[in-house]
Amino acid sequence: MKKIFKIIPLFILTLLSYKVNAQLDTLNYLKQFEANKMQYIGQPFSKLLQDMTQIQPKTVWADYNIENKTKTKRSLFNFCEKEYSFKNVITVNITWDNDIPYTQVEYYEKKNHFYFTDEERSFYGNKIIKDIMVYR
Repeated sequence: MKKIFKIIPLFILTLLSYKVNAQLDTLNYLKQFEANKMQYIGQPFSKLLQDMTQIQPKTVWADYNIENKTKTKRSLFNFCEKEYSFKNVITVNITWDNDIPYTQVEYYEKKNHFYFTDEERSFYGNKIIKDIMVYR
């Protein structure tokens, strides 16, 4: 019984270490796109998605536009399940060259519950990128 109590914390630490390393790998991978953002600025979002061969966004969120609530200037693409999207998550923040009407974004948010589906891939795919920022 004493051995089990010694093994359990070791097992938990191993799992946590694995999760942290996986997040760092994802962050480092996505930071490459930010570092090379000049290749994507002025290009459709589909080009960036096509180059993301190792991982794809799982959720998409409209960033609140304080200047004009009817327009979306930025979208936040997260790389985790929706339930984990609120704490310390790896995010690619895309600023769009042209604002997107919020009603269009809201339609997909309500329909697909913020998940990044093929419909969103098609919708955002032709939008032109103005800037890319990756953070956690």
